[in-house]
Amino acid sequence: MPVDFALIGHQESWQAATDVVSALRGPHYTPIPDDEIREILPWIPARAVCHVEARSALGHSAHGIYIDTFIPPDRLETDFLRENLARVRQSAAYAIREEAKIVSLGGFSSILIEGNLNQIPQKRNTVFTTGNSLTVAFIVQGIRKMCALKGRNLESATLLVVGATGDVGSGGARCLAPHVKRVQLYARNVQRLQALRVELEAGGAQVEAGTDLRHFQAADIVICAASLPSASLLLGHVMPDAVICDAGYPKNLAPDSTMPHARVFFGGLGQICHGMHLNPDLDGVLNRHPFPHVVHGCLLEGMALALEHRFEPFSQGRGFITPDRVAEIEKIAARHGIVLAPLYNAGGPIEGSRKNITVGYKLEREAASHFVPYFPQ
Repeated sequence: MPVDFALIGHQESWQAATDVVSALRGPHYTPIPDDEIREILPWIPARAVCHVEARSALGHSAHGIYIDTFIPPDRLETDFLRENLARVRQSAAYAIREEAKIVSLGGFSSILIEGNLNQIPQKRNTVFTTGNSLTVAFIVQGIRKMCALKGRNLESATLLVVGATGDVGSGGARCLAPHVKRVQLYARNVQRLQALRVELEAGGAQVEAGTDLRHFQAADIVICAASLPSASLLLGHVMPDAVICDAGYPKNLAPDSTMPHARVFFGGLGQICHGMHLNPDLDGVLNRHPFPHVVHGCLLEGMALALEHRFEPFSQGRGFITPDRVAEIEKIAARHGIVLAPLYNAGGPIEGSRKNITVGYKLEREAASHFVPYFPQ
């Protein structure tokens, strides 16, 4: 069967990595102790762990594979940069051998190449996308949804973007800057930070930028999109009832963050309304969300483009995530029934967010009625 898309990812916790290895071994073998899995995981080569069928609202399907890089969850620091980049390249080569038409780079896979697709193997009939345009679309939708649920006025808000010069952070800033009162940009790279500040100010935004997170005060909407190897971010200077989108993979916010009144949700996630089928059935292993058929936006972008028959490098890295491109991929996804997932956080589903499912089905019906097939020449 032709491989329309390939998804390249990794597990963000040792429990998830253990579950994947155990599932691949099957129930007939004695489980491997956790400490042994920690020893053998770095030696497992990148490989496809399951086939994926994505189903469109328009009645057709696209077929693909999920490739795990098997990057150890505790080796995401810069000390392992060369090793991890080699794993991403190995995964890309695997996708090319399988003749995948489009490949989505999930999580740290896209961060490692810094948007430079020349760092991975190339072949004319296989294209790569970071998938971050659709991730940004779901982040922005999630913020708007949370503001609506909590009765917050977006136009009077101060937006803080942590990891502002990254692909996702800068894209989120570009999309939301025209719709908020003030923007605060935090990142470590001064040159990129100032360039983004100048860009947003040229569009009429009121912007602050800095490399010290303690410098910012009174933000009431926050996007956490920093490339952190673990959940270690502490936010101590935001408004007590701030709306916070943790869009990191792994998550950004430290578990012991003391923000009892903040409205935190995990962002960048979408749901395939007509479902997807995994073979072997690893749904409970790979989908660790409280709702069915929920996938990270970066991976869903490849599925949506495959369903649309648009095999192109839609998202190519930092600086290319613009409001127009985000709106375009958002419409493509909705046409096939791929919509914002119901919101949730570490405590479980957020009250009122399940309505997204109903909204999603309405979107897909409306979009389907206006669908015009796109077939590249």
